[in-house]
Amino acid sequence: MDVGSQVTVLYNSPHQIPLGLLIAQYFYLTGLSAGSFVISVVAILGRKVEYKPLGKIGAILAPLCLILAPMNLLSDMAQPLRFWHLMTYLPGYINFKSPITYGVILLTAYPISATIYAYFVLTGNMKWSKVFAIIGIPLAISVHGYTGFILALGKGRALWNTALMPTLFIVSAMVSGIAMMILIAIVRNMFFMKDKTVEEREKDRQLILGLGKFLGGAIIADLFLLFNDILVLLTSSKEAWETAHLLLWGKFAFEFIGVELFFGSIIPLFLVFYPKTAKTFKWLSIASVLVMIGIYAMRFTVVVGGQSVPLH
Repeated sequence: MDVGSQVTVLYNSPHQIPLGLLIAQYFYLTGLSAGSFVISVVAILGRKVEYKPLGKIGAILAPLCLILAPMNLLSDMAQPLRFWHLMTYLPGYINFKSPITYGVILLTAYPISATIYAYFVLTGNMKWSKVFAIIGIPLAISVHGYTGFILALGKGRALWNTALMPTLFIVSAMVSGIAMMILIAIVRNMFFMKDKTVEEREKDRQLILGLGKFLGGAIIADLFLLFNDILVLLTSSKEAWETAHLLLWGKFAFEFIGVELFFGSIIPLFLVFYPKTAKTFKWLSIASVLVMIGIYAMRFTVVVGGQSVPLH
């Protein structure tokens, strides 16, 4: 080979996606827990007696979802039997610069608080219910905001590295939490209130329909944040533009445009505000199911789609 000749080397560099579907499901379940807990607390702290049934529903759903959420983390771990190391080693070495430290503390404190809160709500102890409601609200918001914060620290990931991410996670948690509570409340009204008077069932029905309007408002807030996020991606760096390309007309366009936006937001928004569909349990149930599917798709596209642009 001549000294002055040039050599071109071609090679493949494997592109790993360390956070997969199980992590997305973990985020989804913590969001359901946080959203239902917040709605429960609003109902319990409110002065209207007719809101109290919502408080009980949310009090039960919050810890149940939070019990299921860590199962995804354990399944994702290479050695799940070592999960307790986070607990035993934390007191000896607390690194306050690490978000994981705060995550362990929050994921320990919130389930305990939510379980105690549920006990007092179900036993009718309103005094202590309100005490643990006030304690649990910042914990519930922090637990799910923390998951968005963890992603936002991924400086090499354009979809994650934005100040909107924690807020987007909290708002979407409210959306999915409200949708889940609507479904449970409809089942309760249709099958477990047959011994109630017509007037009591109608009051409960109106409460659920009102929750549908609340769902519509949360969807609008979520869409506003998504619009801002995509707009920034389109007008930012090359990596950010490539990420937006994946979501809008690339590999994840179906999940983002089709499932999350159209089926999970636009159609439910129409159903909860259009007079002919907003007053029936059938269409409100369909809207709630679509919303929950849409938020699940959102978690998937954020987690997996955010890792799909190779790091340079």
